[in-house]
Amino acid sequence: QVHLVESGGGLVQAGGSLRLSCAASGSIFSIVDMGWYRQAPGKQRELVATRTSGHSTNYADSVKGRFTVSRDNAKNAVYLQMNSLEPEDTAVYYCYARAYSEPTHWDDYWGQGTQVTVSS
Repeated sequence: QVHLVESGGGLVQAGGSLRLSCAASGSIFSIVDMGWYRQAPGKQRELVATRTSGHSTNYADSVKGRFTVSRDNAKNAVYLQMNSLEPEDTAVYYCYARAYSEPTHWDDYWGQGTQVTVSS
């Protein structure tokens, strides 16, 4: 089983910055994708940013130019640098990983979430 733990959420004023961190532990053979999703009140969960093991990145249009996702493969970690935060960014942010626990078995894993609140 792969376990994901997020940290770095909090309360920040509009225009401010936060950096989220997520570390994977447990039985990990390989991590294919790792990144972040978020869910705001009254909205469905949406992709924020992901980064593959090959370092390709994908961003939601709403965060392009403001957020940066990065990975440290040696540490099985992913980070989300969030700049120019807006009230619309307020949500619970979830770490995500698609990982192989052994060479022939993969699953999608989720952290428990960290709250990001941006005040206007």
